[in-house]
Amino acid sequence: MPDIVAPDVRSRMMAAIRGTNTKPELTLRRGLHALGFRFRLHDHRLPGRPDLVFPKFRAVIFAHGCFWHGHDCHLFRMPSTRPDFWEAKISRNREVDRRAADALSELGWRQGVVWECALKGRCRLPLEKVIGDCAAWLCSDAPLLEIKGRDI
Repeated sequence: MPDIVAPDVRSRMMAAIRGTNTKPELTLRRGLHALGFRFRLHDHRLPGRPDLVFPKFRAVIFAHGCFWHGHDCHLFRMPSTRPDFWEAKISRNREVDRRAADALSELGWRQGVVWECALKGRCRLPLEKVIGDCAAWLCSDAPLLEIKGRDI
């Protein structure tokens, strides 16, 4: 199926997609801050520049977009135009995520991932549950956290 917009328009649209301060990230920040958690944002000194860094708990949380990180959920669908480009792009993103996770583990950081599908779409979880699970994980000693949308 051909693209319905001109290449220059598509390029402008894709360039406007942010990598920081996304809606899922802002939702997590608001909820955790309201519970009294304090954090740093996008610490460039850490591998992968985590979205939320909690030095007190030696923990980081990533707010991953399901499309950009190739999550196996209803929000991800491989584009039909330029499939070779997109498969390489998504694979590269997954590899970068894996390397960052390995490097953070070696440095002794606990890691959490909150997928976009947990916060939006037909499989989303109640926001209070997502924030509560993040807060409980931060106060625990568990090394990993992954929150994704519920299966239908």
